[in-house]
This record gives sequence, C-alpha cells and structure tokens, in this order.
Amino acid sequence: MVIGFYQQQEKRLLKMSFYVAGLFVFVALGFAFITSSAAILFDGVYSLIAFFMALLTLKVANLVQLPDDDRFHFGYTAIEPTLNLFKSLIIVSTCLYAVISSVQSLFSGGNVSDYGFAIVYGIVATIGCFAATFYLRINSKALRSDLVAVDAHTWFVDGVLSASILVGFALAYGLQQSEFAHFAPYVDPLLLIVLGIAMLPIPFKIMLESLNEVINKAPPEAVSAIIEKRLKKTLVDVPYEHVEVRISKVGRDKYLLVHIIVDESFSVATISELDDIRKKCESEMKEWDPSIIMDILFIRDPELAE
Repeated sequence: MVIGFYQQQEKRLLKMSFYVAGLFVFVALGFAFITSSAAILFDGVYSLIAFFMALLTLKVANLVQLPDDDRFHFGYTAIEPTLNLFKSLIIVSTCLYAVISSVQSLFSGGNVSDYGFAIVYGIVATIGCFAATFYLRINSKALRSDLVAVDAHTWFVDGVLSASILVGFALAYGLQQSEFAHFAPYVDPLLLIVLGIAMLPIPFKIMLESLNEVINKAPPEAVSAIIEKRLKKTLVDVPYEHVEVRISKVGRDKYLLVHIIVDESFSVATISELDDIRKKCESEMKEWDPSIIMDILFIRDPELAE
C-alpha cells in the first residue's frame, strides 16, 4: 500500500510538471513574439524542452516501477539515469547555443525589445517557476525519485532564468528613460550571455552524476563508508574476518554485492541458516534505506571476493 502510494504520488507530481510546462511554453513564446526578446525566446525554448522531457519522464516513471522480465533481467531502473543524462545534455547544448547566438547579436548592435511587456512576463514567469519548484520539493521529500528531483532542478533553473530576465529588463527600461538609452539594446544579448553561462553548472552537475550511474561507477567513498558501517552492524552475530562490499547506484536503487569472508569458527548445519542471516541483514538494511537491493555471499577464500 505504501509503495503504491509513493508511485501514485510520483506520477501525480510529474503530470503536474508536464501540464505546467506546456502552459509556460505558450506564455513564453507568446511574450517572445510581442516583445521581440531573444532572452524570452530562450526561456520559451527551455520551457519547450522541459515540456517534451516531462512527457518522456512520465513514460520512464511507469517503466522503472515494472518488475524485471525476460528482456531486462535487472529491471528498468537503468533507464532513469539515462533519461536524466539526456535531459542535462539537451539543456547544456541549449545554453551554449544561446550564448553563441547572443555574442553574435551583441556585435551586430544588440536587440531592441518591448521592455514593459518583458517586465510583466518576468514577474509572471518567476512566480510560476519558483512555485512549481517549491511544490515539487515539498511534496517529493518522502519519495526516493531522481526523476522528481531533476524536474525540481529544471524548474529552479527556469525560475532563476525568469528572475534574471525580470531584473535585466527592469534595468533596460530604466536605461531607456535616461540619457543612456542607446545602451538599452545591448541588455537583451548581454543578459542572455550571463544567463546561459550561469545556468550551465546545474545541468552539468546532473550530467556527471547521471553518467556515473550509467557507467556503473561506485558512489563517493564517504557514502560507501556509511553503507558499509551500517551493514557490519547487521552482522554482529556472524564470525567473519572481512566484509567486501561493492556498491552501485542506478536510478532509485542501490545495489550491494556483499562477500562475507568468514573465519574458521563459522559453522552452519543447513543452508536455511545462511538464508536466515541473509534475511535478517537485508531486512535491517532495507529498514534503514528502502532503496537497497542486496546479494550476500559467504566465502572462506579471500581471493573469491576479488
């Protein structure tokens, strides 16, 4: 029941993100047409990308909840970081394109925009994007969903973009009313250059994290140390010499391959006793972190753990 609730909650949040992204596409592109602003057009294109990515995310959210089958023996969770990697690459490419085109616009004399309507757009878009970010983060705290987390990051980036547009066009409007009016056309391309560069770290960070999961890289050593320490607490009744733990995070799952190198005093009468140790260990680890999936092997020869 609880798992089902979390799945439905995740889908509800992703659907909300999808519909709001669709609304923002029309709003941003409409204002871009009215104001002739490249910065607002960029925001609209970003919203359009977010819209199509949200559509893919909904599909992936359904897939990752399916059990393993004959085609995917380890389930569908690997699709999750693959999608996040794809989304971050698209956003990085969009930012770089915006910066390059804005540099060209800057050297060709800038871009004259309707700053009054641009300010209205900045207010509406900033409030909407940060409201979506806040809503996703608050309602997803109990979920172990990278999909929702990346969606929240996407809305946050869009919110920062919209807020910067608001500040930039307020400055341009002020310049237009002053003796420095001839500098106003340069605000739009300069703003887009600053925004494009400033936005890059967030999708770049997501890209690296997702790539690490796609190539099956181990989590940071500090994270692995915490997991290993917790695991050893579940084995206090088992006489062992060493525990070798290999950890892989893929999407919402953390997979642990555990080799327990037992000492000479370790003895069991039946295989069922080994199963009992496994069940106890896995139960306590899942109670601590429900995303953990484990395979436990008991060995005597340390070379078998290499």
